[in-house]
Amino acid sequence: MGLRAVLFDLGGTLIRTAHPADIIRRILGKHGIERSVEEIALAHKFAEENTPLEDYGLPYYEFWIKWNRRIFDRLGVKDENDFLARVLVDEWWDNAGIEVYPDAEGALIRLRGSEFKVGIITNAFKKDIEEILKRVEMPIKFNVFVGIDSVKKPKPSPEIFLHAIRMLGIRPNEAVYIGDDPEKDYIGATNAGLRAILVDRSLAYMDRKNMIKVRNLNEALDLILESL
Repeated sequence: MGLRAVLFDLGGTLIRTAHPADIIRRILGKHGIERSVEEIALAHKFAEENTPLEDYGLPYYEFWIKWNRRIFDRLGVKDENDFLARVLVDEWWDNAGIEVYPDAEGALIRLRGSEFKVGIITNAFKKDIEEILKRVEMPIKFNVFVGIDSVKKPKPSPEIFLHAIRMLGIRPNEAVYIGDDPEKDYIGATNAGLRAILVDRSLAYMDRKNMIKVRNLNEALDLILESL
């Protein structure tokens, strides 16, 4: 069965941002709260690892306020009436330093005008996707955007990948998914029946011998076009 769609992760694959700990440090600093990047990174990791699956069904603000509360609790930051939790949501993308990876721009230009359907599957909410795309210029029109609130579950859940497949009207093995996270992106996509390519720009996953890996998105496009 030939390929009909090329699907991408967003953050870390198509777009680059500051590390979440740096973003949080900047925003808290504006409000007179100083914590080290190391402390914040550990608190952010705690929030990520201790968010129950049912939280992903919450509305946008409720989800992120609960997430931010976990971070603040670990940091010992008092947040009366969730003021800072809301500020973190509202000011996040203004402090993220969003930019498109140069190789992402080149790869998307190569896809422009092709017969492939092109889409994004990301562990972000629709509002986050909209905010990101306000701030960057993508050289292609995407056929589909799928985020957490599309299925109330994040990657690596198969549902989020299969939702995109259904929206495109294709079969899972007719799509290739490209992302930078071995578990959430590569394994998540292959468990849903999609083909997958792992973008390993920093060569951090050289030990993953069982995965198709590339150093940048132009190499990924080379593999895809050679397979036709």
